[in-house]
Amino acid sequence: MAGTGIKKELILHPVSIAIIIYIVWMSITSLSSSMPVVSFKFLLAKLWFIIPMYFFSILIFRKEKYINLSLWLYIIPLLFVIFYAINRHLEYGLHDKLAAHIVMTPFYKDHTSYGAILSMYWPVLFGFLLWPNIKPVKKGLILIVMLIFTIALVLSYTRAAWVSLAAALIFGLFVYLKVKMRYLIILSLVALSMLFIYRFEINDRLSKNKQDSSSEFDEHIRSMSNIATDASNLERINRWNSAIKMFKERPFLGWGPGTYMFQYAGFQMSRDKTIISTNFGEGGNAHSEYLSALIDSGIPGLLSFLLIIFFVIRSAINSYNRIDSTKNKILLWSVMVGLVSYLIHGFLNNFLDTDKASVPFWSFIAIIVVIDISLKTNKSSN
Repeated sequence: MAGTGIKKELILHPVSIAIIIYIVWMSITSLSSSMPVVSFKFLLAKLWFIIPMYFFSILIFRKEKYINLSLWLYIIPLLFVIFYAINRHLEYGLHDKLAAHIVMTPFYKDHTSYGAILSMYWPVLFGFLLWPNIKPVKKGLILIVMLIFTIALVLSYTRAAWVSLAAALIFGLFVYLKVKMRYLIILSLVALSMLFIYRFEINDRLSKNKQDSSSEFDEHIRSMSNIATDASNLERINRWNSAIKMFKERPFLGWGPGTYMFQYAGFQMSRDKTIISTNFGEGGNAHSEYLSALIDSGIPGLLSFLLIIFFVIRSAINSYNRIDSTKNKILLWSVMVGLVSYLIHGFLNNFLDTDKASVPFWSFIAIIVVIDISLKTNKSSN
């Protein structure tokens, strides 16, 4: 898949440069951290994920079979976790929403991280199903696995995962239709602008929604916009408000990587607290990958993370429009959509400090980059 120049291209690739900037700035803010020991441990854990799952993986992924193998090496063990979770769920009853929060432990810490990963790999399975020249038996097995993942995703009762997957598939449709990236950016900016302009009207409308999370699918969907009584939604807003207050106090260097859970308690307002509020970061951190980057390393930290995302998506879309192989085109599309699913989910939760999410996140980026490098290298050779 890749040419001999991949090592040089790896270091010079915009995504690699953005990741190096991200790591360097995180190292600087670990020095200025409010809790340096915590921050350096957090930085070390990040390097444990990024170096093997991105930099080493690109070297391994030069052979296409290892890309497919890496995807299945996560999917197959995840199948066993799904069977384990569903079996436990049957003991409580499939309509027991509260059981959905714990049945995947100890493999995943909660249902939100479990749902996020299911939504990342669902497009990958969909892509495998569309590969050309697949034998009927193999295609049937892939379809069965995909159906199992669908059932698991529904039973996870993870609203953010449902929304992120749906939005990512819409994004994938735009890419398939070859809508130019600048139009996608303009569309996103327009949507964000409309949300900002009508924020008071939206807040007023949402405040009237009293539907709490429920075991009934339609009611659970409606509860996503309940910011009046739903404890999960209100606690998320509490964490966001605390993060914004922390950002205002240290906007440039942040509080230090990994310190939010130890520092946010003093920034909680009594009116924002819920029945599930805590002073110890339990039940998640800032509930946003983007706010977490902002609090950890300030504005430059957030910008470096957004820079990685920008170059990854740009590389994926450009490669998709240039690639000739139908098989690799589908592979690239499915990995890109899976990654976008997590990036959308990242507005509502943050799991990149865990191995379960970091492994697919950085390996998906590596797959996109190695395909992009391969296309550039082959073009130069020709």
